[in-house]
Amino acid sequence: MFNLGKSRSLVGLDIGSSSVKAVELKRNKAGYELVSFGLEPLAQDTVVDGAIMDAPSVAEKISLIFDTQKIKSKDVATSVSGHSVIVKRVPMPLMTEEELYDRVQAEASQHIPFDIADVNLSYQLLEATENQMDVLLVAVKKDKILNHTNVLAQAGKTPVVVDIDAFALQNCYEVNYDLDPSQVVALLNVGASVMNINIIRGWTPLFTRDVSVGGNQYTDALQKELDLSFEDAEKLKMGGTHAGVTEEQRTGILRSVSDILILEIQKTFDFFRATASGEHIERIFVAGGSSQVPGLVEALRQEFSIPVDLLNPFLKIVPPIGEGADLIDRNPSQLAVAVGLALRSFEKL
Repeated sequence: MFNLGKSRSLVGLDIGSSSVKAVELKRNKAGYELVSFGLEPLAQDTVVDGAIMDAPSVAEKISLIFDTQKIKSKDVATSVSGHSVIVKRVPMPLMTEEELYDRVQAEASQHIPFDIADVNLSYQLLEATENQMDVLLVAVKKDKILNHTNVLAQAGKTPVVVDIDAFALQNCYEVNYDLDPSQVVALLNVGASVMNINIIRGWTPLFTRDVSVGGNQYTDALQKELDLSFEDAEKLKMGGTHAGVTEEQRTGILRSVSDILILEIQKTFDFFRATASGEHIERIFVAGGSSQVPGLVEALRQEFSIPVDLLNPFLKIVPPIGEGADLIDRNPSQLAVAVGLALRSFEKL
């Protein structure tokens, strides 16, 4: 979304709240192939609500991935999310590209709740009719982008693209799935502390929202209810067992947290329906490190009574065989944003 330079090969770098993920792709005759990837976990509170709190630690993890995976390119595409990111679909009178460029700043000041001088602004024309055009406005606070780019500089990497998590997820989805241009789909990226919700029709984003809930809520609830350490609660959250904890106890706690996430999703869907007349969400795809919390997908199916599936970022991208393949087999959807970012390599910047 925000292009900071030109590059031939970009490494997709997803700095999440619980881990750093890097993905490098190349083209092949069938489409794309995974060249290398890496995942390094982050200590608790290293990244909070999308804000990097411990820059040296994150920079160290980035360097470790690049060194371990022997990734030569220093150029990266990364992404941001959270309260410092505003995405608005704005209807405007039909005008030329030159007129739109001049008009965007003034229009943005009416829709962005920050001082325009404090944000980086981008826009994209979505749809146009005879007398109206829909424009996607994206504003990110400059200090939010600096928070990421400074860490990359510490790790010796060059940020070429700063994207939005929700759009990177959409990019990954578009490459891997056969899109119906009329179908409305909700893409959910359930991270540790932030959930990105992107509702799209075909290739067009209709509504985007970041919610400050995620996998950490499951871990916190398990810790408090069962008096567990953070590490034990994390294992239990992802399907492991713990002495003295019954399956009924675990399931009950996980379901209570899933209900909180579902409530936020429901509120988002309700607001979308109220503002987008005649649009109905027909399918949900779920990605992110916490997408495979036991019971979450089934709870979403029960609540919304529409197809709900885990998003597979390697449906049409050839993954590796052998070393590292087990990580992809266990939870491929946690790499969806990184894959979407790596795909920026093949676009004109």
